[in-house]
Amino acid sequence: MHQSTAASGRVAIVTGANHGIGAAIAERLAAEGCSVLITYLRLEAPEHEPEALRRFHASDGDDVVARIHERGGQAAAVEADLSDAAAIPRLFDAAEARWGGVDVVVNNATASLQDTFVDADADWAGRLLHRVSAETYDRQFAVDARAGALMIAEFAARLQARGGDWGRIISLTSGWEKGFPGEVSYGAAKAALVNYTLAASLELSAFGVTANAIHPPVTDTGWVNDTVREAVAADRNFFSVAAPEEVGDLAAFLVSEAGRRVTGNVIRMG
Repeated sequence: MHQSTAASGRVAIVTGANHGIGAAIAERLAAEGCSVLITYLRLEAPEHEPEALRRFHASDGDDVVARIHERGGQAAAVEADLSDAAAIPRLFDAAEARWGGVDVVVNNATASLQDTFVDADADWAGRLLHRVSAETYDRQFAVDARAGALMIAEFAARLQARGGDWGRIISLTSGWEKGFPGEVSYGAAKAALVNYTLAASLELSAFGVTANAIHPPVTDTGWVNDTVREAVAADRNFFSVAAPEEVGDLAAFLVSEAGRRVTGNVIRMG
């Protein structure tokens, strides 16, 4: 059982939490005392993807919920297509019906698509590449940018309606300030999500809300192979390939009492 912390009795929604970083964050927040609603969307992954990643993409949230329950925590899982704007208020309704008003929002879900401006079939890690198109733009921005903005908006509206004075927003980002070759729309959508998050840190501070973005290092969520590990080992921007639980540690800090004055940041992990 968890000890009493700033997260005790809080309610969190973590999107895209049936595996990887999202699952690690959900499990860590539950260990800190949050009741956690996790979202997932089962996808049929391309045949060329690693078996572990294909399995993760096809999974529901039951295993994550079971692990949380085994440790004495509270959790539930809801399948939701975040590209559908109507799904977002339903998530808040579901969390409120179980536990009460939502205090923590973690925008982790991604459309998981690599696109490019150049003529190439695969990226440096062997992942399938698509040409930038209206379809790749719409798919990536619908989940990584618009859904995050609507999650923040729904959270803010309900917090203010109930007179809340405490909240945490955490958004997961990636890419580089000068663009993200090979993941062009992903990087652009994440940049938009960061901007929404930083705006929220200013607009919602009067309501006791902090808002930060986490930029994880290369993290082993099922796609990392030997080529990736060798590239990371040679890159001074990283210590090594990270485990999802290390990102969960940072998320837990931001929700904790120790993180109460940390807001308006993009926190880059090494």
